[in-house]
Amino acid sequence: MPSHHVPIQRWSAPPAVTASVGLHALAAGAALLAPETLWWALGGIALNHAGLTAAGLWPRSRLLGPNWTRLPDAAAARGLFALTLDDGPDPLVTPQVLDLLDQHGARATFFCIAARAQARPALVREIVARGHDVQNHSHAHRHHFALLGPRALAREVHRAQQTLSDLCGVRPHCFRAPAGLRNPFLDPVLHEQGLQLVSWTRRGFDTVAHDARRVLRRLTHRMAAGDIVLLHDGHPRRTRHGRPVVLEVLPLLLARASALGLRTTTLREAVPPRGTARPDR
Repeated sequence: MPSHHVPIQRWSAPPAVTASVGLHALAAGAALLAPETLWWALGGIALNHAGLTAAGLWPRSRLLGPNWTRLPDAAAARGLFALTLDDGPDPLVTPQVLDLLDQHGARATFFCIAARAQARPALVREIVARGHDVQNHSHAHRHHFALLGPRALAREVHRAQQTLSDLCGVRPHCFRAPAGLRNPFLDPVLHEQGLQLVSWTRRGFDTVAHDARRVLRRLTHRMAAGDIVLLHDGHPRRTRHGRPVVLEVLPLLLARASALGLRTTTLREAVPPRGTARPDR
């Protein structure tokens, strides 16, 4: 079993979280020393909580901790972009995605739901054997993930780490929150597990859109080196003809990327381990 990785550096709270703690202390002190300011203090705390909630609902925000929304400059300079696929593995869709990737000589990063991976261990091993990357997308992809407290988040992330590490033989170093939603308790959990939070540069909304052409336009509008592109091999929306949208979009996307002179890379190759570099965008 892969060894448990614990970052050497201590976790440092993001400035927004530090400011929030300070505001709570200031409000408490003001209410104790001047009771007439209680409602002002409560109002300030409420606004603060609203701001933190909004940051957690913005997947590309870095207010709650480091968050990779693009590849490092070195990868972009080489004309690389990252194709990422969420919510799998799916026993019907993922094998077809793998075949399409082979046909185009492309490599991808699969953010796997660990419970799904555990049910399809041979498929997860095939993903790795065919040259792709498996990263952590939580254990169960809970819809209320962003509402979990520190202990529940730690259990969800750690359990997925152990499962995916055992299946793949290599420990994930990137994490994507379910739907990209999170709260201030997540970053210290990721730090303890040595995980980089990764969101995306552009997404196609292929779990809600029937029209593959519309999804493709969203993904390729101003597409450039360094982009992190999001599609789904799990929970895929289907076209009106019953075919998973991702299977319609993927070959067109790869052809468009090739025409732009772009090549795929994996997050394992492009994004450094946590603690060695900070997101540059």
